[in-house]
Amino acid sequence: MSEKAKAVCIIAWPAGHTRSPLIHNYWIKQHKLDAEYRREPVPPEQFSDFVKHLRERGYIGANITVPHKQAVMALTKSDERANRVGAANTLWFEGETLRSTNTDVEGFLGNLDLVAPGWDRGLENAVVLGAGGGARAVVFALLARGASRVTVINRTEKRAQELQKKFGARVHLAGWKEITGLLGGAGLLVNTTTLGMVGQPPLELNLRCPASLVVADLVYDPLETPLLKMARERGLRAADGLGMLLQQAVRGFELWFGVRPVVTPELRAMVEEDLLRQKQQK
Repeated sequence: MSEKAKAVCIIAWPAGHTRSPLIHNYWIKQHKLDAEYRREPVPPEQFSDFVKHLRERGYIGANITVPHKQAVMALTKSDERANRVGAANTLWFEGETLRSTNTDVEGFLGNLDLVAPGWDRGLENAVVLGAGGGARAVVFALLARGASRVTVINRTEKRAQELQKKFGARVHLAGWKEITGLLGGAGLLVNTTTLGMVGQPPLELNLRCPASLVVADLVYDPLETPLLKMARERGLRAADGLGMLLQQAVRGFELWFGVRPVVTPELRAMVEEDLLRQKQQK
């Protein structure tokens, strides 16, 4: 890169699985920008120092993912969306101020609107697995779309209680053993945990549900998780995590480079091919 080149990164722990560099570097090349998008594996104990010195490290912005989405809030000037969600995934500079926002909300909604049109029409009950930063964005999005009731299920009850306290009376809590019973009256099931991800334990549940249930999984590696495979075998509409990843990347790129990119079938096919290639190498 030249001295004037712009650098952006994704900060995660670990950072090996993310396809964000593939996506953003594709757009960088497409728009002929003098820039680069990198991976930065940063453990939690080093995260604060890394973010505080982001500009000194040569970066004009960053994406934030597991496990840092909530911790970054105290280190940046967050916008209204990030504050309401309680988690951020995108950083950029306004002058000397490091700002943060959350693009997971529009990524989640945009992906569902694309693959399951009308999924939110008359949505009364939704079940969300997990209570981390991704879950916060999902719950916020569902309430904004008018869901009457969102039930959050998380192995650590304290985190679920914090989420309920933040979002109010339409959010309810349940235990892991209650999933099957809840799905009978749900219109949407969303997995925001890492269960089912490559290298993580599987997500085990009994998908007894009405044919109208829509299933979304934020995991995108593997592209078809066991949950999504089970859903499709039952004829249910299903939204994978790659679609959300692609949709949420758009606004961050625009904030950093002043260009609004487009999610094309060619871009998705390229990322799918990369995921398949990695799978075949194992």
